[in-house]
Amino acid sequence: MEGQATGRYIRTSAQKAKLVLDLIRGRDVNQALATLRFARKSVAHDIEKVLRSAIANLQQQDGFSGDVDRVYVSACYAGQGPSAKRIRPAPMGRAFRVLKRTAHLTVKVSERPPKAMPVAGGGTKKAAAGTRARRTKKPAAAE
Repeated sequence: MEGQATGRYIRTSAQKAKLVLDLIRGRDVNQALATLRFARKSVAHDIEKVLRSAIANLQQQDGFSGDVDRVYVSACYAGQGPSAKRIRPAPMGRAFRVLKRTAHLTVKVSERPPKAMPVAGGGTKKAAAGTRARRTKKPAAAE
């Protein structure tokens, strides 16, 4: 099972968003939400909203087991959106161009498969501790 959400036209650059997305990739969603809550980047709030939306999208699917503890962030990335061009006055009648960048944030969450239970009585025999002979240094031959 997989859920996905996309936040479009987020008012930050994709490069800045990737710094925060790298922190949560591969983590459980509860851990990822805690990381985003205490991240000191302003884009973390927008990523948290997209992550919560992806979790909600996963919960609405038919085959979802209902166990949110097994859900993790399988993929997250930021793509560049359109840039707004603005003009900043410069000395001597000139003008500088200012690019106000946007980003499209995508977060995918998946459900981990249930852990397989070991079959009773099917274990392998382990060697008893201390059965290997210890290697000792041989004294150097006296000349």
